[in-house]
Amino acid sequence: MDHLIFVAPDLDGGVRHVEGLLGVEMSPGGRHDGFGTRNRLLRLGDRAYMEVLSVDPDAPPPPGPRWFGLDDLQAPRLASWCAAVPTPRADGLLELVEAGRAAGIDLGQIRRGRRARPDGSVIEWSMTDPWADRAGGVIPFFIDWGSSPHPADDLPAVCRFVGIRLEHPEVANVERWLSVLGLDAAVVEGSEPKVTVTLETPRGPVELV
Repeated sequence: MDHLIFVAPDLDGGVRHVEGLLGVEMSPGGRHDGFGTRNRLLRLGDRAYMEVLSVDPDAPPPPGPRWFGLDDLQAPRLASWCAAVPTPRADGLLELVEAGRAAGIDLGQIRRGRRARPDGSVIEWSMTDPWADRAGGVIPFFIDWGSSPHPADDLPAVCRFVGIRLEHPEVANVERWLSVLGLDAAVVEGSEPKVTVTLETPRGPVELV
């Protein structure tokens, strides 16, 4: 697990919601060039974090819909998760996309992103398509930070990622796709796709949905 994406209709409200649930203070994030979004961050371990993501009211609208349904979002929620590319090579993401496609799961096209940090430095990354369906979002999208520093590296350690549980009507397919993509996560049968994450926090274990 590289990071979790918790979305909110507005950033300040989403941060208050998460801080109230977890009993922590989130760290500054930044703005995503070309995506029309901004975030705040919370470290969850070594090279692992959660972002609260919202529309950036000061950025020009992107050419298409914002990711994770932000344009029509009515309430804060856990939207998706992202996994680190397991092969630190330039073609690692491409290999994942091809392996997924051969197994029947479409990770979409590889995209690039960038974000300015509060100190003015810029981090850049490559990722599989966050807009792809990915079995209703229970399959993560993948990210490769390349030579950029990882966003979690300089964040204070206040919470810890414990585990993730996936629900889906097609358990066997989801388990097969996870295996092909090199991931190990619990999958149970559910009426609709759902991701539940457990965090260890100053207030004890907390589940995010």
